[in-house]
Order: sequence, then structure tokens, then C-alpha cells
Amino acid sequence: MANGGVCLSCSALVCALVFLTVDGDFVDITYVASAVAKGAVCLDGSPPAYHLARGFGSGVNSWLVHFEGGGWCSNVTTCLQRKRTRLGSSKQMAKQIAFSGILSNTPDYNPDFYNWNKVKVRYCDGSSFTGDVEKVDPATKLHYRGARVWQAVMDDLLAKGMNSANNALISGCSAGGLTSILHCDRFRDLFPVDTKVKCLSDAGFFINEKDIAGVEYIAAFFNGVATTHGSAKNLPSACTSRLSPGMCFFPQNEVKQIQTPLFILNAAYDSWQVRNILVPGFADPHGFRDDFLKALKEQGTPSTRGLFINSCFVHCQSETQETWFASGSPMLETKTIADAVGDWFYDRNSFQKIDCPYPCDSTCHNRIYDDPSEA
Repeated sequence: MANGGVCLSCSALVCALVFLTVDGDFVDITYVASAVAKGAVCLDGSPPAYHLARGFGSGVNSWLVHFEGGGWCSNVTTCLQRKRTRLGSSKQMAKQIAFSGILSNTPDYNPDFYNWNKVKVRYCDGSSFTGDVEKVDPATKLHYRGARVWQAVMDDLLAKGMNSANNALISGCSAGGLTSILHCDRFRDLFPVDTKVKCLSDAGFFINEKDIAGVEYIAAFFNGVATTHGSAKNLPSACTSRLSPGMCFFPQNEVKQIQTPLFILNAAYDSWQVRNILVPGFADPHGFRDDFLKALKEQGTPSTRGLFINSCFVHCQSETQETWFASGSPMLETKTIADAVGDWFYDRNSFQKIDCPYPCDSTCHNRIYDDPSEA
């Protein structure tokens, strides 16, 4: 990033201010209070929430709906822990957040989507918006209502003008990127047939990988998520008709059936998956890359599909300015992520690129994510 050298010598406060000028403006939170009566609530029963920056100029009838990431909870114990945080309660959420990267309102930092209506949907259900259990245990007071939250937020946005959209893009990072895949066709169904609707998944292509001991840890984990949250009826039926609900959290079992144009942005050495699925602390990232690319290629490459698969040790690249669009951002064949996604959305050019193996890519911004909740 251009300001990186400045912050090496500045105080923490000045650093924050310098990066804010590049990384975006603060946007207020909106609580969907009307959702409570429908039972569309966070784990603790509080109302769902989102942040909306209104579009302007030529983007006034275009909508970007971006879903926050933050892992999942797979049983009562982990959901109770989550309930006391911003990932389980809107009471714990910041009242304002900075919009940057794909959410930036500045053309120099977000050339194709800067003037769109941009929404960041907060994540407080722990199921990638798939849960729906009617009964609430009076002992735990846990509400598993992610699917209702998704619908309530969409209804609220439609009433605020999204129903008149000419262009619409659902996106998300990590667990939010998985949300974009699981709800892709459902999002398409919200709009008239003449609306251009597409889906972007950033770091949401989680694969069914055994850990280093040969244990199918992540498969068992997603089975717990599906069972705890009652997700089966809200996962794509094209998958649940063939496989158990837990297996339908893996995009490798979903993507082939998706009808809406989808762009998959992912690192072949996804740092969260390598460290939290394959093995905590150490792993063979090259073996993971091979398995990741195999699962990805099994989905085929229709002309409507977008791919930006770089060989970086990173997780999520659309939300931060330095990886989305800035001096020194990651590139594949001279294109930044922002350029590739913009070309794909507007049908200027197709983009389906897979990087050569590490360490060939000098444009990477490598990061390590140790906290499972960062997914």
C-alpha cells in the first residue's frame, strides 16, 4: 500500500487515521427491529443488523450485498460462547464500521462499485444464514434462526430500494463467502429476470479435507453445524437430495448446480483452511493446494464463471484495500482482483486464472489467521 512506509514510523493513533483515509468511511449500523416479531434473530434473540452506504450518480440503482465472515458454531457449548460476542448478538456489534476494499466509495480504490448501494450484513447466527429451529431451549435461550435472518434482511433491503436494482451482486468473505455460494440462486430469485445478478465468493470455497492424522474433522464439524441449526431445509435441495446436510456446506458439492454466474476468489494456500482444517500449527500447504485445485476443477469452468486463484498464504482479499485495489495489490496476468471482478461482472472480459505454485507470485500479501472465528 502507498501509505505503508508512513505508518512504520507513526504512532498507533496516527496510523489508524492514515489508513482510514485510504480504507474508507465509517458507516452507521441499522437494526432490523421488525425482524424480531418474525423470529428472525441472532443467537441471543437480538435483532439482525447491517450497514448501508447509499449509492449515488450512475450507481443509484446498483446494489452490492456483502456478508460478514466469522466461522460457525456446531453445538450448544460453542453457540453459547458465540452468543456473548458480536458474532452472536447485535448488542455487541460496533455502531459504525469502516467500508474499504470492495465497499469503498472512492473510484481510485474501487473503480467499478464505488458508487453502488453497498451493504455489509452482520453475521450473528453461526450457520452461514442456514439455520431455522422453531423451539428455543429455555435453559440456553439460544435462537437458531440464520435463514430467517437472511430473509428478513433481504426484505428490509428490498423495501429500501433494492427491488428496483438494475445490477445486484452478493458477496462475502470466508463464512460470508460460503453464504454467497449457498444463497446465490436464492438471491437471484429476489429480482426480475432483466436484472443483472451475480455472486462473488471470497475465501468461501472450503474443501472436504482430512487433517494430517487422516481424520475427517471438518466434515464432522459441518455435520454438527447442520444438525444444531436445523439447516437441512435451507441448503440447496440439489445437494441435500443426494448428500447429508453437513456435506452440503462444502462448495465442491454445490457449485455445479448453481445457475447464477459465480466468481470464486480464493488463495490456493488458504491460510485459514491450512491452519485450522488440515492441521493447527503446521501443515503441508502444497498438498492442500493440489487437493483444493482438484475440488475446484471438478466444478467445471462454464463461461459465466469467474476465477481468481492466487498462490498466496492468505484468507479473504476483497475487504481490505491493500489486496483489493492499491499499489502493490495481488495480481494475476497484470490484473488486480478489483479489475478481474469488475470485468467479469460487466461482461467486459472473462477471467478464469489459476496461479503457478508458491513461491512464484511476488504480488502476494501473505497473512496467517490462527483464530478459527476469523473464518
